[in-house]
Amino acid sequence: MDSNRVAERVRRIKPSPSTAAAERANQLRREGHSIVSLVVGEPDFDTPPHIRAAAAAAMNAGATRYTALPGTLELRRAIVAKLQRENGLQYEPQDIVVTNGAKSAIYSALAATLEPGDEVIIPAPYWVSYPDMVLACEGAPVTVACPEEDGFKLSPSRLEAAITPRTRWLVLNSPSNPTGATYTVNEYKALAAVLARYPAVMVMTDDIYEHIVFGEGPAPHLLAAAPELKDRTLAINGVSKTYAMTGWRIGWAAGPKDLIKALDTFLSQSAGNSCSISQAAAAAALDGEQSFVAESVATYRQRRDATAAAVNAIPGLSCRLPDGAFYLFVNCAGLIGRMTPAGKPIETDGDVVLYLLEVAGVALVAGTAYGLSPYFRLSIATSQDVLDDGVARIADAVAKLR
Repeated sequence: MDSNRVAERVRRIKPSPSTAAAERANQLRREGHSIVSLVVGEPDFDTPPHIRAAAAAAMNAGATRYTALPGTLELRRAIVAKLQRENGLQYEPQDIVVTNGAKSAIYSALAATLEPGDEVIIPAPYWVSYPDMVLACEGAPVTVACPEEDGFKLSPSRLEAAITPRTRWLVLNSPSNPTGATYTVNEYKALAAVLARYPAVMVMTDDIYEHIVFGEGPAPHLLAAAPELKDRTLAINGVSKTYAMTGWRIGWAAGPKDLIKALDTFLSQSAGNSCSISQAAAAAALDGEQSFVAESVATYRQRRDATAAAVNAIPGLSCRLPDGAFYLFVNCAGLIGRMTPAGKPIETDGDVVLYLLEVAGVALVAGTAYGLSPYFRLSIATSQDVLDDGVARIADAVAKLR
């Protein structure tokens, strides 16, 4: 095939590593292998019944046509109420645009604002798609390593060192995928003090895991801690993780009117409006009773505690207890330099993940995909029985290393 048929901006990006790992696990299953997949970042719960009922009611009422591009007024009002109720943030419906998932909001915002060579600061470990979305928009991702000893969080000094005259955006994801790291009010204020010296730098907050937190009280929002940043911050969120609605594909961006107008224009010529039925379901999720959220988080906490304890009991592996999200980011430095039973050296976290897949039948994602090694990500968004099986297999495989 002629590679010139594919644009350079596409050739410079790579497929999602987590998607590739999930597909590899599925392929091995089809070939008859026993595989425990701890890859996918997707709640294993069904969407709550009242949300599904709202979708059915919308269909039966004939809400199956195009909506306004920014989203139905019903949903945008529900988002406004949610931002006020849960985050203490004041917006109007015209300050919000609804998108086909939060991922679409992030990509569209980058596409609408980046000129070739503009830089985007991305703390590492990061969600795998951030750098490639920047590259696809002809920007330059600037990854900043945030080591485990700093709680996997961006420090003010590292932020300041990364800012240049070409810096366009800072991306903050809290709680984080893959580490679950969650910023405190004081940590946000310290970052805001740096940003005060660079008024041209915009901030994108990816708040998709905001409700999946394990400490006391909700995760703070950057704009509640530093309201002075509101005129240059795009707050991105969605219903996929909180309400087990990954397939419904509803996200949104709330922000300054010029950015929202740019998003509206870009989306009008690209994705168009989001699914009308999904929007009705999302409004019901935000406005309806919230018991599912607390119940699911309690389950994730139990899985986190039990699985982290089991992982930390394996010689050569260790992981911090995450503050939120539904992943463990496991340090596998203790396995580097060892030898497999077949005599192959373990030199990278990629080697660790490949060994555990081939020998233990456990699918994971290497830390290199998230910009920090040597680690691997383990999703706890599955049953405890599956997690126990997976960790037991990992323990057996690690015990075989020389």
